[in-house]
Amino acid sequence: MDILQSFLLGLIQGLTEFLPISSSGHLALGRFFLGADTEVGITFEVVVHFGTLCSIVIYYKKELADLFKAGFSFLGAPSQKKDDPQVKIILFILVSMIPAFIVGFTLKDYVEDIFMTPVLVCGMLIVTGFILFMTKFAKDPEGQVTLGKSFLIGIAQAFAMIPGISRSGSTISTALYLGIKREDAANFSFLMVIPVIAGAMLLQIKEMLEIGVSDAQVMSLVVGFLTSFISGYYALKYLIIILKKKGFHYFAYYCWLVGAVGLAYFLI
Repeated sequence: MDILQSFLLGLIQGLTEFLPISSSGHLALGRFFLGADTEVGITFEVVVHFGTLCSIVIYYKKELADLFKAGFSFLGAPSQKKDDPQVKIILFILVSMIPAFIVGFTLKDYVEDIFMTPVLVCGMLIVTGFILFMTKFAKDPEGQVTLGKSFLIGIAQAFAMIPGISRSGSTISTALYLGIKREDAANFSFLMVIPVIAGAMLLQIKEMLEIGVSDAQVMSLVVGFLTSFISGYYALKYLIIILKKKGFHYFAYYCWLVGAVGLAYFLI
């Protein structure tokens, strides 16, 4: 993988990890068109996911610090801290992880096989478009995250393991359908993905270590990491702004366009 490929794929990962247009689907299509080597792709995918993980940790550093503080306080005095709002958020995040980890550990190999089917990726992008477009009809939600709602959002996240189905699009849309406030929907969606991205990285690290990293790949990996980190940070920042302005459904048009053009390209 050369420097240009690394830059483009890192940019795709950074932008699409948080924008509701499916990072997995775009990376699959990107590897297809750029002809990136599959083995290098495994290592590269771990590195660029680490880049986006770093970007979300930096963006939410204050909120994460508060959650860690609340978590340790709860361990020290559970009876006194059980009603702490931060402790409840930790519980909601843990509950939301359950569907994704079940699907990840049982269907991982099957889902990876689907990644190699660009026609399916394009079809699922069209599905993502409909998921996003329907948020246009959501009223001004004012509700909060609850235990039951967090589990339903977690189910939406599990479905997003299908390439072409956007994780952020599915989780934020589901939160809006459930009546959760727009900013809270975005914040919870991005906080809950941190352990999922970390878990996905751990599943791939063993395979990456078996392949190894050559000296020739180091620069490409550095470029991919930096590109995904920087682009991911700003994609996250501006998506929340767009969501507050009720423009979330506009991403549907992009998904429909890419999906339709892709289907035409691969099927005609």
